[in-house]
Parts: sequence; C-alpha cells; structure tokens
Amino acid sequence: MLAKFVFWTGASDFIVGGLTIFGAISILINGNEEREQFVPLIVLGMFLFMAAACLIWASRDLVARYPIVFWQGLVRLTAASAILFASVSGIAEKSLYFLIVFDGIIGATYVLGSIKATNSSFLDCLLCQDSS
Repeated sequence: MLAKFVFWTGASDFIVGGLTIFGAISILINGNEEREQFVPLIVLGMFLFMAAACLIWASRDLVARYPIVFWQGLVRLTAASAILFASVSGIAEKSLYFLIVFDGIIGATYVLGSIKATNSSFLDCLLCQDSS
C-alpha cells in the first residue's frame, strides 16, 4: 500500500514540475514584471522532476531505498510548515492552505511509513542507517 502511495504521489510531482516550468516559460514569453522568477521556477521544476523519478524508483524497493522517501517526507513537512507560517504571518495568500494539508499528509505518511517499513527509529531514518 505504501509503495503504491509513494509511486502515485511521486508521479504527481512530474505534473507539478511540468506546470512549474510552463509557468516560468510563460512569464518569460509574456514579458511579465516577474521575470526574475524565471530561473528559480525552472530550477524548482527540475527538482520536482528529480524528486518524481527518485520516488518512483524508491517505490520499487522501499526497504532498501527508504532514505529517499523519508527525506522527501521531511521536505514536504518543511514546505507545509513554511506555508503555514507565511499564511498566518500574512506573507502568503490564504489560498495556499490546501497545500498545508496536502503536503502535510503526504510528508507525514512518507516519514511514518519509512519508519514502519524499515522497523527503524526516527533517528536511524534521519541518519540513513539500518535498524540493526
């Protein structure tokens, strides 16, 4: 069950990465005032592609490749926390609240699922060590 969840949520990163790159290119083409966002959005899109490929690969052998899933879970929890802080502080739009729930659930599932699948502690997973 966890392997399928990791596979499909990882595959969805290809879509998000593609949309991010499309957004960057459209900013450049349309001569938008936010042209300085082009490079960060292109890089973010490619990182999302890399995350997608790594998660799909990791889903084929979760026990051996759990660090990828565990650390991607930490990335998603960090994203959810940053958006929560930015939303509460008035830095980000309230429309981003759905990402707090979306990334929070996926991140927690990745972290807790990695711990359970490997029968390791949080610290063991953090340090990419075997439970033995």
